[in-house]
Amino acid sequence: MNGAQALLRSLLASGVDTCFANPGTSEMHFVAALDGVPQMRAVLTLFEGVATGAADGYARMAERPAATLLHLGPGLGNGLANLHNARRAGTPVVNVVGDHATTHAKYDAPLQSDIAAIAGAVSGWVRHGALTAEIGADAAAAVAAARAGQVATLVLPADVSWNDGGEPVTEPLPVAARTPVAPDALRAAADALSSGEPCVLLVGGDATRAAGLAAADRIAAATGARVLAETFPTRLERGAGVARVDRLPYAVDAAVAQLAGSRHLVLAGARSPVSFFAYPGKPSDLVPPGCDVHPLAGREGPLTDGTATAALEELADLLAPGTAPRLAPASRPELPTGPLTVSTAAAVVGALLPEGAVVVDESVTSGLGLPATTAGAPRHDWLTLTGGSIGYGLPTATGAAVACPDRPVWCLQADGSAMYTISALWTHAREGLDITTIIYHNSAYAILRTELMQVGAPQVGAADTGGSRARALLDLGGPELDFVALARGMGVPGVRATTAEELADALRRATAEPGPHLVEAMVPALVP
Repeated sequence: MNGAQALLRSLLASGVDTCFANPGTSEMHFVAALDGVPQMRAVLTLFEGVATGAADGYARMAERPAATLLHLGPGLGNGLANLHNARRAGTPVVNVVGDHATTHAKYDAPLQSDIAAIAGAVSGWVRHGALTAEIGADAAAAVAAARAGQVATLVLPADVSWNDGGEPVTEPLPVAARTPVAPDALRAAADALSSGEPCVLLVGGDATRAAGLAAADRIAAATGARVLAETFPTRLERGAGVARVDRLPYAVDAAVAQLAGSRHLVLAGARSPVSFFAYPGKPSDLVPPGCDVHPLAGREGPLTDGTATAALEELADLLAPGTAPRLAPASRPELPTGPLTVSTAAAVVGALLPEGAVVVDESVTSGLGLPATTAGAPRHDWLTLTGGSIGYGLPTATGAAVACPDRPVWCLQADGSAMYTISALWTHAREGLDITTIIYHNSAYAILRTELMQVGAPQVGAADTGGSRARALLDLGGPELDFVALARGMGVPGVRATTAEELADALRRATAEPGPHLVEAMVPALVP
């Protein structure tokens, strides 16, 4: 058995049966070995950033790792943005990165690079496989490392892959559990929450699932504390029958206002809040002055072990015995009519979101109305842009659909960020994935228009600057993008909607028909 065969069999034995791939020459023995290991599903993507984003989406929904197969340092580099998002999400991903044969490295061939250095930017675990006899054990170690809630990268030299003598493992390695919540931390949180002083309970990680939200709401009902979710949760369960939670706003001023006056901030699976960027005259640390921070459960570690949720449930039993959570009632907005706007588009999504949907949200400014309109929709999962690295939506939807073939996936996608990884549509079509993509087409980087004002730069169009050169860098017109044509060119049926009625009709058709669909929603930019 060669090294590639041993590696594949070891991945399977460790619980990894899906690989999102964009291979090259150095990975050909891995590719060939797939014919002898039919249990491994290999999904081709046309860009490495789609492969890595798909692995992230898969892990968020399957709650176990997927693998990626990437070509040398440049291939890994192409996938880095979505690996950054996976790292910030705490999702388990196993990268297998091919390398030159060990005997070839000394020649400094054109694709030679420091793969470990590139991987180290996003990986919590990196290993360079050096021996064919040990590559199976290396693969099992990579999976165990990933299952601890991090990105793991295994570098596979071509000759280690093709040489005989591979020894596969037959059982997964154990995964170290997170450190349980210390009694002192539980007591401190309980004292803060029962103090009668203004208190915020900030939840993240596994605590944004239904059980964690129910426990947090019980605490809030009994103590008067406010519950907020981190701005970009890895996976947020919501909808009718789930305790409702608002997310901490992205905008600094709104977040500061949301937390103002708090004397205690209890962290349950969430990091202490900071602004995404520095702005002149505005705080980077969002904890209000005079507010004490009480870490109850950390953000690091596997999201599937329920540490933060267990801590909240223990706290709820202590502070709110017999108190029931307040669950969101079923409710839908009325279907709007007339020209399509950000608000009417959100109402259509809220009115038609199907039961059990997985929503992948990279709608940016065009999606600001979505939380309110979908709060009472049938129960669903909401996946967000955890690391802020754009181009995540279409790939993450790919992985979520592979992980959950029995659930509809709705990808709510801004037009500018869609272009980063638009080739994911080809994989949607090739794999027949049940993904409905809504492209919010406003012909602008509207979020960057906001940021231009936030950082105190001269206003675009001001008399003293003219503004035309700055404006050109934030607009997506000239030529106008045609997402219907792009989708059809990659095998995905597409339609353009300019009214609320047209959007509703398109979403009904997409829901009724199997396979991928794209709806290009023509909306005005929220930020002119």
